[in-house]
Amino acid sequence: MSLTAAAQTARIKGVILDENNQPVASVNVSYSGSGTSSNQNGFYVLKVPANKQVTLVFTHVSLKKITVTFVLEPKEEREFNPVMTNRKEQMGEVIIKANNRKQIQGISTIEPEMIRKIPGTNAGVENILKTLPGVNSNNELSTQYAVRGGNYDENLVYVNEIEVYRPFLIRSGQQEGLSFTNTDLVQNVDFSAGGFQAKFGDKLSSVLDITYRKPIKFGASLEASLLGGSLSVDLVSKDKKWSAVTGVRYRNNSLLVNSQETQTNFTPSFADIQTNINYNASAKWQWSFLGNISQNKYQYQPLTRQTNFGTIDNPMRLSVFYEGQEKDQYDTYFGAVKTTFNVSDNFTLKFIGSVFHTLEQEYFDIFAQYRLGEVDSSIGSETYGEVAFTRGIGSQLNHARNDLDALIVNTEIKGFQDWKESQFEWGIKYTRESIRDRIIEWEVIDSAGFSLNPPVIDLPKNDQPYSPYKGPLVPYQDIRATNFNSINRFSGYGQWSLKSTIGRSEVWYNAGVRMHQWEVSGATIIGKSQITISPRAQFAIKPDWQLDMIFRLSGGLYHQPPFYRELRNADALVQPNTKAQQSIHFVIGNDFSFTMWNRPFKLISELYYKSLSDVNTYTIDNVRIRYATNNNATAYAQGVDIRLNGEFVPGTESWFSFGYLKTEENSNNQGFIARPTDQRLKFGLLFQDYMPNIPSIKLYLNLVYNTGLPGGSPSYADPYAYQNRLNDYRRVDVGFSKVFIDNTTVKKNTGWFKDFKELAVGLEIFNLFDNQNAITNTWVRDVYSKNQYAIPNYMTTRVFNVKLSAKL
Repeated sequence: MSLTAAAQTARIKGVILDENNQPVASVNVSYSGSGTSSNQNGFYVLKVPANKQVTLVFTHVSLKKITVTFVLEPKEEREFNPVMTNRKEQMGEVIIKANNRKQIQGISTIEPEMIRKIPGTNAGVENILKTLPGVNSNNELSTQYAVRGGNYDENLVYVNEIEVYRPFLIRSGQQEGLSFTNTDLVQNVDFSAGGFQAKFGDKLSSVLDITYRKPIKFGASLEASLLGGSLSVDLVSKDKKWSAVTGVRYRNNSLLVNSQETQTNFTPSFADIQTNINYNASAKWQWSFLGNISQNKYQYQPLTRQTNFGTIDNPMRLSVFYEGQEKDQYDTYFGAVKTTFNVSDNFTLKFIGSVFHTLEQEYFDIFAQYRLGEVDSSIGSETYGEVAFTRGIGSQLNHARNDLDALIVNTEIKGFQDWKESQFEWGIKYTRESIRDRIIEWEVIDSAGFSLNPPVIDLPKNDQPYSPYKGPLVPYQDIRATNFNSINRFSGYGQWSLKSTIGRSEVWYNAGVRMHQWEVSGATIIGKSQITISPRAQFAIKPDWQLDMIFRLSGGLYHQPPFYRELRNADALVQPNTKAQQSIHFVIGNDFSFTMWNRPFKLISELYYKSLSDVNTYTIDNVRIRYATNNNATAYAQGVDIRLNGEFVPGTESWFSFGYLKTEENSNNQGFIARPTDQRLKFGLLFQDYMPNIPSIKLYLNLVYNTGLPGGSPSYADPYAYQNRLNDYRRVDVGFSKVFIDNTTVKKNTGWFKDFKELAVGLEIFNLFDNQNAITNTWVRDVYSKNQYAIPNYMTTRVFNVKLSAKL
């Protein structure tokens, strides 16, 4: 591979509109003697020099000219959509530094158009995140992800600077339905995997910062597939003061769940409506409202399951027959108001108020009868492939009546001040969480006709069948609790940023501190007031070299004050004095931009180490996390993340990522063992291509390879005694699309399709190579041998999907 010097150029493109939001053709776009003109759709694209002030002039025979000045970064592509009028000239200056700013903060930016096109069983923002280094997930049915050794509860998610939440009771990926983020409404996606600034909240692992768009004209988009559909509409008032973008989604996971090894009657229904309304009261004062209503109904009636496992020499089979059903429902309501007031050119204030309300119920009674046996592997035998010897038979009855009602209210004020070369940011936030939770869960296990008692309580010796058992019959697990709790939180931050120079090198500084105080109370409990202080800092330098490189160093002290789920122990009892987990981050990063094959590329690498104390150990069962709530462990996470992205195919962006991670914990000084998220190696590939002779036929490839996660341990067992691992996770999703209309298509002015901006039909193949991937183990006990068998729970097989996409 050879490297060539990077061309110091950038591109400006967009659509030129008139006052009626109609495209304007034949507009001359010029600078310093060079230029282009807009086509009949008002579209133009122009290459300009980077790191240099460029004045573009837009002229038309019947409209007033527009003059605007840009300063662009090398290889930056900026969209600028001017509106030409016949009343006055427009003049302005645009200095583009956004990409540079995000580079020095260690933030990855993902294009919304890529998010919408890349295939996945849960297509969307999280689907793309899982291809990034340091982000891991072995569950294609879930939108949850783990970052650099953290778990699903350690990730911050913001939409328009407003923190969003997910339901509490969900225990498996197939129950999730829809992510909060509606991809059709997204304008910008930023992601940080660690070492983030003080302005972001109190979590240990990552920040996903999403911005919804503010429409400038009417538009609509539609997507329909065998998994559901979505519709979004952009509205703008005549005076341009009001704008709104609204999306409706529906999803049905039957296509995916029916591909699993458990045969079921499955009738899910996941639907939501989401809107973002903006109002420009004046040039200095803007208002916005973000609202979401979501209803998820999940009905599940398992019938049979057959799982083959073991080795070639000793194949095993688990056969299960089910009775009963599960009925779950999760209704969530979210509303937030945000107002921005520009006090002066250098001082801005923001106020944010939000309410999140979730009503959740989880009811099930499922009776399972199982048979565990050895499979005859003798070729030529009359019973080849059948169970030749039964090791164990038994049954299991699971019951639950769980109800949760949670109300979370936030109020926050933020300030932004520019002073000379420095920027100051600060914020104060109050949160009240009111939780009403009732848990009734029990499990009865029978092995070979004999009821199994729980191993954690003192009962008379049971040596059946050799002598009769005279003790009480009790469930193997029995959890009953009612929790009515409130949590009051005060948090705040302050940070300072500065851009300067050292010699001829550019440098950036950022330093800040966060504070968080909270107290848990309830009808029968009262917790003590706790407080954390979290200082953080970042430094970046761009040396005055021929090579385009930026070096970053960031770190600090990060705390995660416990949320309700982290306060609830294995017996579902709230422990009000559970302490915040603490992590010290060290991150060293490098961004190297270069040109290869006369096309732009970037190599991003980061080396990180996290030292954790007051660790709240946990177990993961599918996507449900259960905490020990005793803060009796220490842990660490270390690794390296590398991503190479660029135009492997001209005009498209693709990337290859690699991650190495090692994370271990030491509980009660017993020694270090792998944490549940210890995913050692990760390879990800996101690739876009098209047929050279038929460019309207596109290909999108999403490939992930992860080494195996720890397989967990049976209930009540010591995790130190169970350090087996699941098999490696290997998955390829591919999509083919035929594009009939896009911004490069010459459109007809008559007929059905004259108003369409985009129209495409696609075929998607999930799990292209039909790999068997496991998410967890089911533990089956043989009453005679006292052995515990780890039976892998496999995920989806190969699935085909068709999709229609359209934009107006």
